[in-house]
Amino acid sequence: MGLLTMEHGKTAYRADFALYGTAVVALGAFLWVAGPHGLRLEFLALALLGLASWTAIEYFLHRFVLHGVAPFKGWHEQHHQRPAALICAPTILSASLIFVLVFLPVLALAGFWPACALTLGVLTGYLLYAITHHATHHWRADNAWLKRRKRWHALHHHDAGRPAGYGVTSAFWDHVFGSDRPAKDPHRRDA
Repeated sequence: MGLLTMEHGKTAYRADFALYGTAVVALGAFLWVAGPHGLRLEFLALALLGLASWTAIEYFLHRFVLHGVAPFKGWHEQHHQRPAALICAPTILSASLIFVLVFLPVLALAGFWPACALTLGVLTGYLLYAITHHATHHWRADNAWLKRRKRWHALHHHDAGRPAGYGVTSAFWDHVFGSDRPAKDPHRRDA
C-alpha cells in the first residue's frame, strides 16, 4: 500500500486522524500566538466560515466527484462494496487539495492571516468529517446525533436505485439540493 492508495493499513489510516488533529491544533495555536491580536475576532469568524464551507465542499465532492468522476468514482465504489474496509483519500491528496484550493486562493485574495484562519476552519471540518465517517462505519451509536448520521449514511450505501444522502456530517445540503430521501421512503422516521 503506497502513498496514493485508497485502501490503507491501520497505521496509515490512523495517521490521517493524528496528522489532521495535529494540524488543527498547531494552526489554531499559531493564529492565537503569532497572529495580530486585534484580528482574533476576524480569525474566529473566518474559521467558522471555513468550517461551514466544509459542509458544502463535502457534499459537492461526495455527490459529483466521488459518484461521478473517474477514477474517483471507481475508488468510491470500492468503499460502497466494502464499507468496513479502511478506504479513504490519501492524506497527501486531501492535504494538497486543501492547500491548493483553499489556502493559496485566499492567500492571493486576502493575505496570509485570513488564509490561515479560513484554512483552519476547513481543516477542522475535514477532521470532523473523517471522524464522523469513521464512526458511521465502525462505532456503536451511543447518542441520537450519531444514530441519525449512521442511519443516513447506511441508507446512502444501500440504496443503489436512487443515490441520495451525500452529506456525511450534515444533511443540510441534501435538503437544499433535493438529494435527501423522499417523504414516502419507508426508511424515514417522519414518513
